[in-house]
Order: sequence, then C-alpha cells, then structure tokens
Amino acid sequence: MNRRIYIVTIAMLCMSISSYAQQESGNVRRGNKQYNKERYTESEVEYRRGLEKNDKSFEAHFNLGNSLFKQQKFQEAADEYRAAEHYIDKSGNSKKAKQRQSAVDHNIGNAQFAQQQYGEAVESYKRSLRNNPSDDDTRYNLVKAMQMLQEQQEQQNQDQQQQEQQEQQEQEQQQQQQQEQEQEQQQQEQQQQEQQNKMDKETAEQLLQALEQDEQETQEKAKRQQAQGGKRVEKNW
Repeated sequence: MNRRIYIVTIAMLCMSISSYAQQESGNVRRGNKQYNKERYTESEVEYRRGLEKNDKSFEAHFNLGNSLFKQQKFQEAADEYRAAEHYIDKSGNSKKAKQRQSAVDHNIGNAQFAQQQYGEAVESYKRSLRNNPSDDDTRYNLVKAMQMLQEQQEQQNQDQQQQEQQEQQEQEQQQQQQQEQEQEQQQQEQQQQEQQNKMDKETAEQLLQALEQDEQETQEKAKRQQAQGGKRVEKNW
C-alpha cells in the first residue's frame, strides 16, 4: 500500500478516537490510552471489555476496529466498523450522524484497500464523501483506489491473456503429441504389415518349392515305373 494511504489512515483513526473518547466508558478510555501508545493488542483487550458491558456502543466497536486494523486484521476491522454503523443515531439527520457515517465508510474503505479489494474500496470512499464532501483525505484515497483498481483490472486482463496463451500452447502440444503418436502407430502398423507380407511371400515361395520338388519326384517315379513296365515279369504259379 502507498505510504500516503497509511498516513491518511492513521490520521483518520486517531482523529476518530479523540473525537469520540469523551462518551466512552472507563474501559474504552483506557483502550484509547493504550492505542495512542501504539499498544494495539492491549487496546483491543480494553475495547472488548467495554463491549462486554455495552455491546451497543458505537465508540467501542469503532475503536476496536481501529486496533484490529493496526494489527493488520483488516477483515475483522471492517466487521467492527460495520457493527459500529448499526449504533449511529440517525434521528433528525444530524451533522454528528453524518460525520460518524462518513468515518465508518472511510475506514471500511481503508480496510478494503489494504486487502486489495479496490472496487469495494472505491464504493466505500464514495459513500463517505456523500456525508462529508469536503474531506480531502477520503477524496485522495478514492483517487488512489481508482488508480489501483485500473491497474488491477489491467493485470487481471494480462493474466487472463497469458492463461489463454498457455492453454492454447498446451492444447497445441497435446495435438502435436497426438499426431506424433498416431504417426508412430501408423509406422508400427506399416512395419508389421510389411513384415507380415514378407513372411507370406517367404511362405509362398517355400510352398512353391515344395510343390515343385513333389512334382519332380512324382515325374521321376513315373519314369521309373514306365521303365519297369517294358520288361516281362515272370510269375510263379
């Protein structure tokens, strides 16, 4: 995250604590002291103790969200800011209610920004500005979130293109491998066929030679019989 975001966030969080500290219970005031000393775990403990006594305290929920944010527990922080929002007194559409709503949306936007949820952060900052149009910090964060959102979308498009190219390359490699396998199979089948044809030819030649030899032997035998047939054979009675 850009350093300016952190500075803006810290300024906003500290301003929120000092603004609302006068209405808090003892636990929340002690939590504020720990927070200002950058003892965020200790301040979290105090705010939670305050909520055990009054779970409808806007200040306890909001400041607990600040302590969680400082511990980089961004999603938990956003949840606490949203919990605080339920306990804003919006009767009469007072200026105080608008300020609190603006602070809630601003800090939710910070938590979303920290999680790289830039689209959501943009909407949160816009809501914050509706209740406090003169807040330059929120306006700066909005511009920054919009820039980061554009970069994120461009990166996602680039990643998608790379993914599609990779998938296309893998598909082409698979097709090439399949073609090579088919060619290899065809070559093997052709070799087997040639070998079979060779065997059939050799077998045919052997059979032909055997038939020729048999025929020759038959002819020789017939000649011998004819030669013997020319002599008179004496019979014994």
